[in-house]
Amino acid sequence: MRRLGRLLKGGEPFIWLTGSALAFSLLMVAGLLFLILRNGLGFFWPADVWVFTLDDGSRIGGRIAAREAIPEPGAKGPVHLKYRLKVKEGNRDVTGADFVWVDEAKIVKRERPADMVAFERREWGDFYGWAKAVKDGEKVVAEGHGPAYRALLSDLPKAREVRDEARRIEKDEIGSVNYAKEKLRLELKRLELHGVTSGPAVAKLKAREDALTATYDELVKKLDEVRSRLATTVVLETVDGKEKEVPVTQVLRADRPNEMGLLAKAGRYLVGVWSFVSEDPRESNTEGGVFPAIFGTVLMVMIMSLVVTPLGVLTAFYLREYAVQGPVVSAVRIAVNNLAGVPSIVFGVFGLGFFVYFIGGSLDRLFFAESLPTPTWGTGGILWASLTLSLLTVPVVIVAAEEGLAAIPRGMREASLALGATKFETMWRVVLPAVMPSILTGLILAMARAAGEVAPLMITGVVKLAPALPVDGYPPFLHFDRKFMHLGFHIFDVGFQSPNVDAARPMVYNTTVLLLVIVVALNLTAIVIRNRLRKKLRTSGI
Repeated sequence: MRRLGRLLKGGEPFIWLTGSALAFSLLMVAGLLFLILRNGLGFFWPADVWVFTLDDGSRIGGRIAAREAIPEPGAKGPVHLKYRLKVKEGNRDVTGADFVWVDEAKIVKRERPADMVAFERREWGDFYGWAKAVKDGEKVVAEGHGPAYRALLSDLPKAREVRDEARRIEKDEIGSVNYAKEKLRLELKRLELHGVTSGPAVAKLKAREDALTATYDELVKKLDEVRSRLATTVVLETVDGKEKEVPVTQVLRADRPNEMGLLAKAGRYLVGVWSFVSEDPRESNTEGGVFPAIFGTVLMVMIMSLVVTPLGVLTAFYLREYAVQGPVVSAVRIAVNNLAGVPSIVFGVFGLGFFVYFIGGSLDRLFFAESLPTPTWGTGGILWASLTLSLLTVPVVIVAAEEGLAAIPRGMREASLALGATKFETMWRVVLPAVMPSILTGLILAMARAAGEVAPLMITGVVKLAPALPVDGYPPFLHFDRKFMHLGFHIFDVGFQSPNVDAARPMVYNTTVLLLVIVVALNLTAIVIRNRLRKKLRTSGI
């Protein structure tokens, strides 16, 4: 007993206990990261394409997505496990489903045809099979699996040029005309609200509107001409002989993964990753990329940081350096600490009521009456979402800054004042540089929390699909009133509201990986700046 008492007093068991808890926590985090990475990053690898012949004579082709034991509930005696394969059959517009389960016991033949093609399309998902023929109108350009595939590959760069040109005309030229027409409509509505329905000003605006309409019609004709530049179609054939004719412009990529080597697959893998981070989403966000969500997440975090940092730092300086310590200041500190524990959805409701309806609605009535009843600021937007998250994270910055101020020796302040500096100069030139590492620590924690929040954003500005980014080439270039996409909401939407759960699952994991990478990158940037400031302060102290 004495030995046990000495052991407990020495603290060694508590050291082992805390170390074990830390190791267990690290293992849990590592396991979670491994699960996310394993299920996410493997999605872009061009896996082999199989053809399975079943005992009833039917054939199924596609990629093997999973293999699992077939459950046999209520079985008596020893159970001989049977397995089934989850095959990504694709060809959704032909078969009606992306995935199909196949019992291994029913498979009589497995093949990996070297010439089988995996097509990535703009609509209806992937297609697995062969290119049977390539047509230009009614004329057959190439026929047969080999010649048709080679003809398709030669047309894909042309199709990409047509898509890019059509997209440029739609977004840039037609978009600018629509933007100008909307401005004219609002100017006419503004004149109408002031009682001006005729006269030189109205006539001038309508003349400009007629000119813009003519320009719009010309651009629509130009767009039709660009799209008709490549009228080639390809006839796709499934493993069971069904055919589907699609325009070549709908085919993004066509690969033969069964004959690709390791280097070729690695190159195709990098192309898939780049497409994921640089393209817009397709097919209800289950395919394509997530660039708008990346942009919206980073921009929202940056706006939030620009707002929360001065707000939190000024509050901390007042509470620690200027306010008379007493019951009122203690009550404020308690309120700030309690504010950190308020559920995030409560902040979302407050942001909706105060920022969106009160401030935004007031701005619409005062400055944008011509747009009503369609709101400009009186609806969710990236500014209101950022301000809501600023209120959500400001307690973290306040507490971190206050702790840093408390750690600064009082002698530094007294020395500055003794040398003739004013109170403000002491705070600005002595105290603030010394407390910057603590401020950045609070900012790091605030950014990490804000980047992963979803509930407040769902009612203050985030949407499933944003047609335009908050930044573009139209004045004022940075549109704080626009809705935006967010990686966290994208995960929620694809994972829980997608009509095609199996096809959406890899997108959920990949978006999660991307969100973690962005949070780590933002935090590392702040950490590097903080460490440099600490090193500079130590050097100046020496």
